[in-house]
Amino acid sequence: MNEKVRCLIIGSGPAGYTAAIYASRANLNPVLYEGMQPGGQLTTTTEVENFPGYANGITGPEMMEDLKKQAERFGADIRYGSATASDLSAAPYKITIDGEKTIETDTLIIATGATAKYLGLADEQKYAGMGVSACATCDGFFYRKKRVAVVGGGDTACEEAIYLAGLCEKVFLIVRKPFLRASKIMQERTLNTANIEVLFEHNTLGLFGEKGVEGVHLVKKQGTPEEEKVDINVHGFFLAIGHTPNSGIFKDYLKTDEVGYILTEPDTPRTNIPGVFASGDVADKTYRQAITAAGSGCKAAIEAERYLSEKGL
Repeated sequence: MNEKVRCLIIGSGPAGYTAAIYASRANLNPVLYEGMQPGGQLTTTTEVENFPGYANGITGPEMMEDLKKQAERFGADIRYGSATASDLSAAPYKITIDGEKTIETDTLIIATGATAKYLGLADEQKYAGMGVSACATCDGFFYRKKRVAVVGGGDTACEEAIYLAGLCEKVFLIVRKPFLRASKIMQERTLNTANIEVLFEHNTLGLFGEKGVEGVHLVKKQGTPEEEKVDINVHGFFLAIGHTPNSGIFKDYLKTDEVGYILTEPDTPRTNIPGVFASGDVADKTYRQAITAAGSGCKAAIEAERYLSEKGL
């Protein structure tokens, strides 16, 4: 079963929904497929306080529902389903939905996001939204003057620890190796921040707490004669071990970096294929914020409209 559209949007976070709003208002009649997690990563966030326009804050699911309704108000065709394959070898581009239906499209906006890497502990799911987070910039504000832990040893982990140190009473940086992998300057900043304590050669065993995270079970020097169980008391547990961009089905056609983030022309959402645009976290390894994702979705829709106009489509 095939269908032909002018503008296809894959993904339904702030980038996808914003692209749908702008594309609809430009009369592109966009079709948007929401993916496996309608609303994207923000649907796993309880409170969002840093998105402009919500003076009293809003929950992630509510905000995504607002964006969805706004897109539908202007005529966006929003559907449940996931892109499972792509053929970007020639226009019109072909996207397979749920392994069954093929959509042909003149323009494609990829807003599939990125998935935070977790340790794989059952407690990470148990305490999701109750102390476990993969974004210090998003959620750090809720832990002002409290004790928190950050897992990771690279630049991202150090950046998150330093950011949290400006808000929190104490920050534990849990590092499984006996050294930091971060750049030298980030190592120095981390080690010289008074309220950051780096726990080298520590692995996380689990979390504990009644109504939310109250602490972390750790093991020090695991597998050695000096192995020792350690508990630390914290209110927040932040994962900073990286993200996996959801770009796999496009890898045969689009240029990406070594991790898989889609590469775009500087300050634009344009990819190496004309008429194909990337927005949001699938192309952004630096900011990863709802507001920057929404902005890039706007850019992608504007670029799509210009591309179709120039091609007379």
